[in-house]
Amino acid sequence: MENIKGIVRIINTDIIGTKTIYNGLRRIKGISFMLSNAICNHLNIDNSRKIGSLNEEEVKKIENLIKNPDELPSWILNRRKDFDTGKNLHLTGANLNLSKEFDIKRMKKLKTYKGMRHSWGQPVRGQRTRSHFRSGISVGVQRKAAMATAKPADKDKKK
Repeated sequence: MENIKGIVRIINTDIIGTKTIYNGLRRIKGISFMLSNAICNHLNIDNSRKIGSLNEEEVKKIENLIKNPDELPSWILNRRKDFDTGKNLHLTGANLNLSKEFDIKRMKKLKTYKGMRHSWGQPVRGQRTRSHFRSGISVGVQRKAAMATAKPADKDKKK
């Protein structure tokens, strides 16, 4: 019986030690099922092992591969040809959130179509708006407005 840790910390994320390595790595924001599988295959780690059974050396290897994914194929990374640096990067956690936020701000500033859709609160990727995305604005007739317009019409008919 191996000694399994309760919680393993990888890239500022606490992962429960009873999860498999494959599913545990997916708990980190920015790591998908493909990247998790690629990390396990690249480092020759059995992805069905419990993540709590990893020793410190294996955890450091995983962290280094996530931070510097040069050895992995570029199509698996989430930030290819970065706008600022032009390099292939893979962002995780808070860095991923910040870069997404800055990208949206840049699109709004340049007044691109996607930027305008973001600023209007409309769907950006071509979804229909007839039946969805209707929250926050008045839809249909409100009861007070309907009754106010109905009362003057009734008075005219009585005369």
